[in-house]
Amino acid sequence: MTAYVISEVEVRDAKAIERYRTLAAQSIAQYGGRYLARGGAAEAVEGAPPPKALVIVEFPSMQRAREWYASKEYAEALKVRRTALERRLIFAEGLPVV
Repeated sequence: MTAYVISEVEVRDAKAIERYRTLAAQSIAQYGGRYLARGGAAEAVEGAPPPKALVIVEFPSMQRAREWYASKEYAEALKVRRTALERRLIFAEGLPVV
């Protein structure tokens, strides 16, 4: 079953975010992930608080998403993430499309 990694982010350091994006994108591709949305405009239609920038990545399975997050490749990006951005990170399983 497909899995999604949803990040709600707030940039803290513009230079560091570029390095983080490069490292994260490389590691995501290695684990079969692909970006569905990355930093476009987000609008709250219902509820609060207003959304921050959103990133949505699709993985072939929850197992692959977890392997990516725990990987040595992504560990490098995580080191940079600490200074680059604040975020809320959510893993969600998708339902098969019928």
